[in-house]
Amino acid sequence: MSDTPARLLKLLTLLQTGRERTGTELAERLGVSPRTVRRDIERLRDLGYPVDAALGAIGGYRLASGTAMPPLLLDDDEAVAIAVGLYAAAGGTVADVAETSVRALAKLEQVLPARLRNRVTALQEATVPLYGLLTGGGEAPVTDPAVLTALATACHRRERVRFAYAAADGTPSRRHTEPYRLVSADHRWYLVAYDLDRADWRTFRADRIGEPRPTGARCAADRRPPTPDAAAFVAESIVSHRARYRALVTLHTTLEDAARRLPAGTGLLEPLTPGSCLLRTGGDALDWLAYRLGFLGVPFEVHEPPELIAYLRDLGTRLVDASYGPPEPRGQEPTAP
Repeated sequence: MSDTPARLLKLLTLLQTGRERTGTELAERLGVSPRTVRRDIERLRDLGYPVDAALGAIGGYRLASGTAMPPLLLDDDEAVAIAVGLYAAAGGTVADVAETSVRALAKLEQVLPARLRNRVTALQEATVPLYGLLTGGGEAPVTDPAVLTALATACHRRERVRFAYAAADGTPSRRHTEPYRLVSADHRWYLVAYDLDRADWRTFRADRIGEPRPTGARCAADRRPPTPDAAAFVAESIVSHRARYRALVTLHTTLEDAARRLPAGTGLLEPLTPGSCLLRTGGDALDWLAYRLGFLGVPFEVHEPPELIAYLRDLGTRLVDASYGPPEPRGQEPTAP
């Protein structure tokens, strides 16, 4: 490779992988001599890139952490991912982080090629955040960036899309939908869309979506979800909006502790104070809701529904009465110990 600038960029890309590479390996990948590699390494150091070299027969080179921030090389997916991450942080509640993210996002968008800027714009306009923590969520699933980009573009263009979908139990299906919005919640992504085959609005986990294909057909102009706010629609889905009873409960423990105690998919947690949080959950049976809350092992207050409040009061009275043992028969003196 005789083009020195292009060779330096390729060398930098090879060194950014994080693992050590020998001079011989780099020379073979670049099509130059080991001596040229050594000269190029020095050029990178002069430009501010801290390249470490290990001595010995099997020594090699790797890019280390430095004291200054030299220019970065990003591929298309990395650039889009960073831009979307900065966009999410810019709308956060931590003032210093939000302000810094806005500045960094402005700089990045300035140098993004038009093709990438369009992808970032589609993701930004099609995505809304859901502030809260999914109960018992565990490790966040991995979502393919290409899937997110395709879904965001379909939302942005109001274009129908077909995709493969796996249910929670792994059952596969094919879906034909009118995508509305992507919702980000606790490191997870959800697609709010109208399912044309089922004639109803649905929430789809993006990590379970595969092979999204736009059809070219436009979405119905007057189609809107039952809840105008897409984030609210996902929150309703998470807490089983079709359940007979929907409960709103204050838990007097930290958000993180509550998430550990609650089973996966129980509902949505929102912070109130450093030592309390709000749980939105639901169920079809009052006794099941009461037992779920009672076995958490933390103090709580139920705000709604009134049926659950009444059930807990009655249950509490019966439990207290039971703790005193059976009543003594009338007309009979208590037995001396």
